[in-house]
Amino acid sequence: QVQLVESGGGLVQAGGSLRLSCVASGRSFGSYAVGWFRQAPGKEREFVAAINRISGRKQYVDSVKGRFTISTDNAKNTVQLQMNSLQPEDTAVYYCAAGAIATYESSSYDYWGQGTQVTVSS
Repeated sequence: QVQLVESGGGLVQAGGSLRLSCVASGRSFGSYAVGWFRQAPGKEREFVAAINRISGRKQYVDSVKGRFTISTDNAKNTVQLQMNSLQPEDTAVYYCAAGAIATYESSSYDYWGQGTQVTVSS
C-alpha cells in the first residue's frame, strides 16, 4: 500500500503562485509514476500533469503548459506541482495519484490522495 498526502493548497489572487506537494508513505514508493489531477465543482476530474520518477519524463495538459511545473524529489518520496500565473479557471480540488506509468488516464493510477483545495480569485 502507498499513502499519498497532498498539501499546499489555498486561496490566491489571479496571477499568483502556489506550490503543491504530494508526500508518499507506506510501502516503498519505488518506481511509481505520479500524476496530478483536478476536479472543479460540477465538472469531471481532469488530468493536469504527470511525471515518470525514473526517467524524469513529464506530461502536461495544454491549459497549464508554461505555467505549471511538476518535479520529483525521490529521496524524500515527494512530488511537487509548482503553479504560476494562476487563473480563476484553475480553481479545483487537486489530487495526486501513483501508478505504474505516467499517463493522463486516471484509471491507470492505483493510489490517490485526499486532495487539496486551490481557489483563485479574480
